[in-house]
Amino acid sequence: MRAFLIDQHRSTLTALLLLICLSLLAGCATRIPDDQKTEAQIYQEAQEALDRERYLTAIERLQALESRFPFGEYSEQTQLELIYALYRNNQTEAARATARRFIRLNPEHPQVDYALYMSGLAAWEAGRHALEGLRLSDLSQRDPGATREAYADFERLTSRFPDSEYTPDALQRMRYLKNLLAAQEVYIGRFYLRRGAPIAAINRGREVLEAYADTPSVPDALAVMIEGYRHLDQAEQAQRLQNLLAELAPDHPQLASQGRFVELHPADLPDKTLLQILTFDLLGGRRVR
Repeated sequence: MRAFLIDQHRSTLTALLLLICLSLLAGCATRIPDDQKTEAQIYQEAQEALDRERYLTAIERLQALESRFPFGEYSEQTQLELIYALYRNNQTEAARATARRFIRLNPEHPQVDYALYMSGLAAWEAGRHALEGLRLSDLSQRDPGATREAYADFERLTSRFPDSEYTPDALQRMRYLKNLLAAQEVYIGRFYLRRGAPIAAINRGREVLEAYADTPSVPDALAVMIEGYRHLDQAEQAQRLQNLLAELAPDHPQLASQGRFVELHPADLPDKTLLQILTFDLLGGRRVR
C-alpha cells in the first residue's frame, strides 16, 4: 500500500512538472519581440504595469514606446505617463527633465498644467530628501536649491493656469515653501553671523523683509539684521530695527527687559569650530579662549 502511494505521489509531481514546462514553453513561443509589436501593444503593456504599480517596468515600456514611435498616436500621452512613473519610482531629476522637455516641445498642450505640477512635485521631493544622511529634521536648514525650483514651478502653474485642477494644491504648497525659504534665509544669516560676516547676514535678513514679508520669519530676520548692525557698531540703525521688532513681536526671545537685545552670536566670542559648521552642529564644540 505504501509503495502504491509513493508511486501515485511521484506521478502527480511528474504531471505538475510537465504542465509547468509546457506553460513556460508556450510563453516563450508566444512572446513577441518589441520590434514586432504595434504601438498599441506596447502602450497596453505600459498601462498594465502602471495599474499594478510596477513603475520600473512601466518606465522601461514607456521608454521603448518613445524610442520606437516618437511621433506615434500615443507619443504625448507616453511622455506624460513617463513623468508620473519616474516620479513614483523616486527618480525625481529624471521626472523633472522629462516634464521640462514636454513643456518645451508642447507649450500649447492642454495638459501643460499637469507637467508643471509634476515638475514641482518632483522638485518638492528632491528638496525633502536633501542631506537626508545628516539627519537634519529642520527642513529650513537644508539646501534651498530644489525648494526654490519647486516654488518656481508652482508659481508658473498658478500664474498661467489659475483655473487648473492642480492650482489649489500648488497654492498650498507654495505657502509652505515660502515660509520654508524665508526660514532658510534666516538660518543662513545666522550662519554668516557665526562666521563673522555681518554684511552678508544683514543682506539675508533684508531678503526676508523684501521677498517674504508675509511669513512668520520676519521677526527672526529683523533680529539677524539687528545683530549684524551691532557687529558693525552701527547703533542707530540697530536701534531703529530693534524698535520695529519690539512693535511686531514684543515677546521675541532676543528682546530682554529694559530694552536690552540678546545677541545669539556676539562679535567678541569665538566662532564655531569648522567641525561644527561642516556637520551642522552635530559634532564638535565651541572653542574656549
